Amino acid sequence: MHKSVLSAAVAVALSAPVFANAQAPAPSPITGNMTIASDYRFRGISQTYTGPAIQGGVDYSHPGSGIYLGNWNSNVSSILFSGGSGIEMDFYGGWKKSFGDFGLDVGSIYYYPNAEFNTNTGSAGGSAEFDNWEVYIGGTWKWLSAKLYYALDDYFGLGNVQAGDGYFLHKDTGAPLGGKGDSNGTTYIDLGVTYPVSDKLSIVGHYGMLKVKNYGDLDYNDWKVGATYDLNGWVFGAAYVDSDASSDWYYTFGSKGNKETGKSTVVFSVSKSF
Repeated sequence: MHKSVLSAAVAVALSAPVFANAQAPAPSPITGNMTIASDYRFRGISQTYTGPAIQGGVDYSHPGSGIYLGNWNSNVSSILFSGGSGIEMDFYGGWKKSFGDFGLDVGSIYYYPNAEFNTNTGSAGGSAEFDNWEVYIGGTWKWLSAKLYYALDDYFGLGNVQAGDGYFLHKDTGAPLGGKGDSNGTTYIDLGVTYPVSDKLSIVGHYGMLKVKNYGDLDYNDWKVGATYDLNGWVFGAAYVDSDASSDWYYTFGSKGNKETGKSTVVFSVSKSF
């Protein structure tokens, strides 16, 4: 806020009449958020070829009912994603309610509308639809959280892969993973902790477990441990992120060499809500 605007606001406030029952205005049901991060790790796997990301979203929460809707976006690697202009766009909605120290969250999320995945089939190229639709249910208790995601359709397009496609190519042999049936019913369990050391500093942790239906080679666990610090509404974060995702399948071709996308790293970030 500019100084002149602030001065005018103070002057108006001093000259306004005082009401005995005056109340602060209700918080807006619409909020936004923005993040800059050194890497975008989704469930432990880099979506940006281990490069930086700019992310942002908007949320609407209906006062009283607990119903919410939202949209979130991030840049992703153009090496991986041929559709969607290198942007991940997610839409979600659900119902959230608190009961004392407990909380319940039920909803659905749709990832990557109209996006396609490069299938790396050589000079001929190729692509497969990459959208994904999940439902979820989660609970919280004080600083602990747990959430289960369940895929209602093929998990990020895996079922669109035919036997000869190179959706995933083996790092050493170059052989394609190939189609093994649909992957709807894939699950991901997200366990988290956000422990407040003070009103500004928090310790954060995460452990995730992915089970891909009919594609056991792609199953893995991922984890994170770090801290966040709130500086006048700007939240600075640093976290060690790692996974046991198979380097045979979770890697990316690129002009700067092949990179293991599930390899350990430290992710730095700064976020702001408004």
